[in-house]
Parts: sequence; structure tokens; C-alpha cells
Amino acid sequence: MDYRCQRISHWDSVARESDNRPPTGRAYHDRLATIYGHLVAPKLRVLEVGCGRGDLLAALAPARGVGVDFSGEMIQRAKRRHPELTFVQQDAEEVRLDGTFDVIILSDLVNDLWDVQRVLEGLHPVCHPGTRIILNTYSRAWEFPLSMAERLDLARPVLRQNWLTVPDMENLLALAGFETLRRFQEVLLPLGVPVIAPICNRWLVKLWPFRHLALTNFLVARPGLSPRAGNPPPRVSVIVPARNEAGNISEIFERVPKLGSGTELIFVEGHSTDDTRSTIERAIAARPESGARLLVQKGKGKGDAVRLGFAEASGDILMILDADLTVAPEDLPRFVEAMASGRGEFVNGVRLVYPMEERAMRSLNLLGNKFFSAAFSWLLGQRVKDTLCGTKVLWRHHYETLAANRAYFGDFDPFGDFDLLFGAARQNLKIVDLPVRYGERRYGTTNIQRFRHGLLLLRMVAFAARRLKFV
Repeated sequence: MDYRCQRISHWDSVARESDNRPPTGRAYHDRLATIYGHLVAPKLRVLEVGCGRGDLLAALAPARGVGVDFSGEMIQRAKRRHPELTFVQQDAEEVRLDGTFDVIILSDLVNDLWDVQRVLEGLHPVCHPGTRIILNTYSRAWEFPLSMAERLDLARPVLRQNWLTVPDMENLLALAGFETLRRFQEVLLPLGVPVIAPICNRWLVKLWPFRHLALTNFLVARPGLSPRAGNPPPRVSVIVPARNEAGNISEIFERVPKLGSGTELIFVEGHSTDDTRSTIERAIAARPESGARLLVQKGKGKGDAVRLGFAEASGDILMILDADLTVAPEDLPRFVEAMASGRGEFVNGVRLVYPMEERAMRSLNLLGNKFFSAAFSWLLGQRVKDTLCGTKVLWRHHYETLAANRAYFGDFDPFGDFDLLFGAARQNLKIVDLPVRYGERRYGTTNIQRFRHGLLLLRMVAFAARRLKFV
């Protein structure tokens, strides 16, 4: 095809010219490497389609890195520059590789393709249900500035481009069988201007109205709905942090239903001033068939209790149930169904949809919850209507990845909710809100201190902004 031959010839020429002069657009490509490095954890299996000389792929430090490009000249240079990676000369429309990948990257590629939908459809054989497709594409607003940059030799020359909007790309992904999880804008100033470029590209581009002037649009997608058809039902571990909750323990045993192929009930007790620990011990002794366990917390706070419980759990799905029973245990099967069906990879309980019982949440707490939900939805890039509902559910293998990369955020969260939400967002998991009825506490008093914890949440908003948004 003339279109394909013209482009192979063009990119072969670009590769040869790069041997004799410094590459153009260095600041732009360095910024792309920073953004992709934030989106892709090290030691994953990564495929880049349209890899060029392989520099972006190498910057991600993959456990298995494979680059595909139709330019033989580019592939030769990629092999010389990055011998630790694998590079294959193939057309993007006809990718033929063994195995599957955790992440597939198409950076500045779709603008140059003849048939974008066909390329996306051809990726399914190298995807597994948890694969993430990450792509970036030039914004149409930059069509004229980029043409001027080419004439001034500030950008590498390109042939006639597809100028695709974000809705165009979301539609093409949907037609190809992928679900878009996130979309955002990056790179306001693609030149390496000291001080000014970092301010523009790290901060201003994330804010209205500057984000509408960004050079490139990013999209993160996953394969469409992928239920675990044919797989045995998952085993579920229910972690119950319990501090000063003696009056609720017996009811928890009675009301937690069998979930999936079996329910592992793990209590984590720490520093109670009532007889919570002994009440749990007696309840477990009276029900040896339940297989329930008690862990004694050495640290402090619910977050520490959740981390201890998750570390000791053996189920396929990990779930939190607050011991105050303000979220009904009878709702837990719906969380498991949302996970097992593939509709969500992180299911978050939401108390702000249905009417609450009269004394379930005070007005000031309700306003605070709504404010922080809006703030964190913006920061996470996915809608989260209720960040502080205690019932949160995720797959154990996703939690293990989260825990292995926890150093990025640090041990900052006494509640446990944000440690999980931030880690899920950084893995680009599909976060799903699941509405629940929120009831009054029947025993004891809340451990939440409105003003002290409210100030702590404001600090966490600022922390998340630096770690998740303004990178």
C-alpha cells in the first residue's frame, strides 16, 4: 500500500538523520517518559507499538520489554541502544507475538495510522483481562503550531496526520472492544525552558483553562467486560478492624453470609478499652467450624489494622467490613458479584445515595464527605462519590502490587481508605461505586474526630495532589 510504504520510507529517513544530529523535541519526549513512568510501575511486561528507537520503553524498566515498529532502520537502532529489550519489525496492524502483556503503549502513534480501529482490535491476542492500553495523541489545537515548529526545525517532520479528538478515540476504543478508564491532558510547553516549562507542564496544564491548550491527550483503557467465566468462584477474606466493638461481635458472626466459594473472617483488634478482644476469642471458640481468626494489632489506627489483616489473608478477594455494622453485612455479596463479573477491579461502598437513618451521619460530616469526594475524584481521575465508606474490595493480587509499591506514597494514612484508593488509581484499576444503605451505630461511639481528622484529610488532599496529579 502506498500509504504504508511512504511512511516506512519517511521513518527510515528520520532514523538515519538522527545519527548525524541531536534529536528534535528532546524536552517533549523527556516529559512523556516522566508521565509514562508515573503510569507504569517497573518490572511489568510492557509492549510498545510504534517504539521508534526504544528510548521510552527502556525508561520504564520492564521485566519483559518488547518494541514493535515497521521501520527497519528504527528497529536496528533500538537493538543497538537497548540490547536488554526485544525489538521486532512488524506493522502495527499485524502484531504477532507470543504471550500477553500487562501494559501496551501507543505513544504518538494513532495520528500516523491508516486504520486505528484495526490496530486496536489486533491487540486483543496479547492482552489479558488486567492489561492496560495507554496511548497519547496530539491535540488538534496544535495542528498549526506543530507545522510551524517543523519549518523552524524544532520538531521532527511528519507526514499528513489523523487529528483525532478525545471523543473520537474513546469511540474507536469502544468499537475495538476496550473500555476507557481515564483521560487527561499533558504538556503545555514542549520546549526545555528552565523554570517556566516545569510550571507549565507539571501544574498549569492540570488546571482550567490551560488544560484545553495541552499538546497531547492521554487515554488509559482496559479490555471490555471480562467476567471470570469458567473459573471457580473466588474465595473471600473479610477483614474486620475492631476497636471497642464488643457489643457487635456476636452479630457479625450471625450476619456475615457465605461469599463466593468460602468466607475467611479475620478480626483485627487493637488497643480496645472494653472487652472486645476476649469477646472475639470466646466467639471463635464457640464456632470452631467458622475458621475465623483473631489478629492482635501492635500499631495504631484502622489503616494499620487493615494492612495487617490483608497481609495475613488468603482469599482471592479482600474486603473490609467495619465492626460498627453501619454497613449491613447482607450487602457484601453484591460487592463480590461486581468483582467476579469484571465490572470493577476496586469496588468502593457509597453511603451518599440512599437516605440514611436519622442519626447515621451528622450534617457537618455529610458536607465534609461530599467535599472530599469531589476533591479526590478530581485527583484520582475517576469518580469516587464516597471516599470514607469503610467497605472497600479488591483482588488480592492487585493489593500485593499496591503493597509492593507503597513506598511511592509512604505510610501516611491512618484510615486505610486512601492508601487503597491511591494505590488503585496508580495501578489504573477500574474503580466502581456501589451504593449501600447506611445505618446508625447500635453499640459504642465513633472513633472519628471530626475536626482533627478533617484537617488531616486536607493534608492528604495536598499530598495526593503532589503524588497523583501534579507529577
